[in-house]
Amino acid sequence: MALALLLQLLTWPLCHTDFTPSALFIIFVSPASYSKLRLEAQPAAIVTPGVNVTLRCSAPQPAGRFALFKSAEVNPLFLQDVSTELAEFFLEEVTPAQGGRYHCCYRKTDWGLDVWSQSSDILELLVTDEDQLPRPSLVALPGPVVVRGANVSLRCAGQVSGMSFALYRVGVAAPLQYRDSKQPWADFLLPGDLAPGTYSCYYHTPSAPYVLSQRSQPLVISLEESVPLDYTQGNLIRLGLASLVLILLGALVAFDWRRRNGTLGDILPPGNWM
Repeated sequence: MALALLLQLLTWPLCHTDFTPSALFIIFVSPASYSKLRLEAQPAAIVTPGVNVTLRCSAPQPAGRFALFKSAEVNPLFLQDVSTELAEFFLEEVTPAQGGRYHCCYRKTDWGLDVWSQSSDILELLVTDEDQLPRPSLVALPGPVVVRGANVSLRCAGQVSGMSFALYRVGVAAPLQYRDSKQPWADFLLPGDLAPGTYSCYYHTPSAPYVLSQRSQPLVISLEESVPLDYTQGNLIRLGLASLVLILLGALVAFDWRRRNGTLGDILPPGNWM
């Protein structure tokens, strides 16, 4: 039974150590006792240096204390005592060194001093640094107009190898795809039917502190219905048939006119008289 309890504890996500450098005790609250938190960045998770950023941690119920963590750091960056479902942590005039992966957790007053919730999902805060990483380009292969049923590949190309690349779509906050590449570019494959839209990309250093490039220029992908390759040839055939019908109709009209005027002999050869 002790082994089963230990395995259950190890499967719960880590959110809290007891916040003292010498302590290694990890205490959880059961996942069934609450819903997961949500961590968001305002005004955005991708910002330029010098911008003030607010990290908002939302709990499913009123909490007594919130804690904000940055990955690879044991102790929390901030603690906040509140009696609501929301805590806001302020990062003033952020620098590229403050980019990284953040998560938060909370504790209710009746849980005890050493019992904390599971962690929120990871939030990646990226701070651009155009002086170190030039703006990438984004192109579509084979082209920005795709035929229904075909795929299109979007290539984000920078000038530095060994970077992590992220593809974004306008109107969608989270990145669509991530790629780590040893080359100074990365390819993102999209199905043609779902590809239409406006895209941009970034690249950044693969390990903290994150250094993020500027956003690429936007790229618009549009969808073109497939057109038969013999479309022009088919039109020419139709025009030829229509012309032939007109000629035959003209010949029939001329034949009838001559017959009515007694000039049938001018049309039929000798031996075909009735």
